[in-house]
Amino acid sequence: MAGEFQVVTVNRQAFHDYFVDEKIEAGIALTGTEVKSIRAGHINLRGAFARIKDGEVWLEGMHIAEYEQGTYMNHEPLRRRKLLLHHREIERLLRHTQAKGLTLVPLRMYFKENHVKVELGLCRGKKLYDKREAIKERETNRELARITKHRQRD
Repeated sequence: MAGEFQVVTVNRQAFHDYFVDEKIEAGIALTGTEVKSIRAGHINLRGAFARIKDGEVWLEGMHIAEYEQGTYMNHEPLRRRKLLLHHREIERLLRHTQAKGLTLVPLRMYFKENHVKVELGLCRGKKLYDKREAIKERETNRELARITKHRQRD
């Protein structure tokens, strides 16, 4: 069953605000109560971003709600979390973010063989007119799908 994964959450706001140039899978260092809370689906990626600092990648702004049955050992909901990547990957990401002005944004979080994984995107910011164009295109595609659906019924 290699390659199977269970998606926990998707950062839909990221797809609205950014053009995704490349996707990277990364592991994440979590505590036990964080994993239990993620399994329950109490996680929000909206507004989260990754930052490279001292040769390590840190995920900031991600909210994982406190685990309900957690005791005094419960985690802090908005703490920085370390992403697990190879050294070469980190160097490559650092070059891209510094030279091209790209941003590292978490796109999805999922379980892969009982390990929590984060799909990071190397993203370029969209301008307002790009967002309007994307909305217009989506509505046009919906309308076309609706028309073809009605034609198939007739």
